[in-house]
Amino acid sequence: MPRILDNNQRIVEEHTFRFGLTDVMFIRALAAVPGVPVKTRDLVKVDHFVYAQYIQREALMQYEFLPEPSKALGLLVLVAALLLPAPAHAADAGFTQFIASLWPEAKAAGVSRATFDTETRGLEPDYKLPDLILPGRPATGAPSQAEFVQVPADYVKEASIIRLAAEGQKLMQKHRAALSAIEARFGVPATIMLAIWGRETDYGRYTLPDDTLRVVATQAYVGRRKDQYRTEFILALKILGEGAVARKDMRSSWAGATGLTQFLPSEYYKHGVDFDGDGRVDIWNSVPDALASAAQQLVNKGWQPGLRWAYEVRAPANVDCTTGVPEVTKPIGEWLRAGFVPVRGQKLSATEQAQPASLLQPEGIYGPAFLTTKNYFVIKEYNFSDLYVRHAASPHAHRSLYRQTGRQGGDEDARGTRGVSEIGRPKGRLLAERSGAAFDRSRALKIT
Repeated sequence: MPRILDNNQRIVEEHTFRFGLTDVMFIRALAAVPGVPVKTRDLVKVDHFVYAQYIQREALMQYEFLPEPSKALGLLVLVAALLLPAPAHAADAGFTQFIASLWPEAKAAGVSRATFDTETRGLEPDYKLPDLILPGRPATGAPSQAEFVQVPADYVKEASIIRLAAEGQKLMQKHRAALSAIEARFGVPATIMLAIWGRETDYGRYTLPDDTLRVVATQAYVGRRKDQYRTEFILALKILGEGAVARKDMRSSWAGATGLTQFLPSEYYKHGVDFDGDGRVDIWNSVPDALASAAQQLVNKGWQPGLRWAYEVRAPANVDCTTGVPEVTKPIGEWLRAGFVPVRGQKLSATEQAQPASLLQPEGIYGPAFLTTKNYFVIKEYNFSDLYVRHAASPHAHRSLYRQTGRQGGDEDARGTRGVSEIGRPKGRLLAERSGAAFDRSRALKIT
């Protein structure tokens, strides 16, 4: 059998490298060139799906830049690359085997064989998700959530707060009975629950993009937190097996958080509440269940009824910014004696002054300052972001909600603070929106 010339083989090698082919793909590329002997056993080696995706995305573009006279052989390599069998099928064999290996754990958790087989049949990984560890792909962490990368003025837009508050007013009226009952039982203000719901899924109007089971399965297989998601996968199967939600309705974020208030499957079992009394915990369709479950999660993480999340204060001119960290905690009275003044000059009771608090200056010395209590950090466990907490405790939204409920808002309310202070705000400095004081999703909880 004739063999390809050495020089031509070198050209094929160069273009194989240019197209990002693995060694195995190089063998397949040579096999596509007439007259090149290739051993059959080399053709069945598994090449990673990442390279195939790269080829199909880049090869055509790269071909345009090939120099002459190598373009003819380059075309052969290009065709070979584009016609390669989708290697994801080979990679998926490992995924299928991994999923099958989880049956004993699923069985021990109470998942039936019928549920396991039905829900995993045809299940494929989603390698486009972030936070995966994949050979040939740069390490990725969680995507940049708005609450972690945006400045407060962008994250807390007044227009967004007004829109959410307006919708919240309607929902406060619609679900008044349930919200009052939830607040009475758990001690979490209705406005906090509505704010979380609004930020997590825009009051249920945002359609979560992913299949929860596929997400947690992929994360368990090649994610950075495999052990955690192994458990999430098993519990997701259990949820489906119990009939709490249909698979088509169990949509989630990229991290597997699902439902109106964005719970991971494990959080569903830790904090889920059947508040409407229909015999099942439905955080996907039942507003009472979803909001009561969110309140239960806060309580389970240490929420103290009747305790404000923060007091907005005016910091002294000589404030030491290094004290504005969670580790520095003092009784509020001690902060006041150090020169911090409540923005409206209100007098705090002895009980309030005895409460431990940390200083938060999210925008530095020129922005607002807050003395944050334990409840602040409880909300932060729901989503680890200062901006998220300020959104969930947004006084602007609270005041709008209270207008229609006849309840007192602003600083006089033990639940929130007034809008961001205008004091000490130099012109031209990018600070929080004029009337805003804070919040956002995620989209993930995790929050995830």
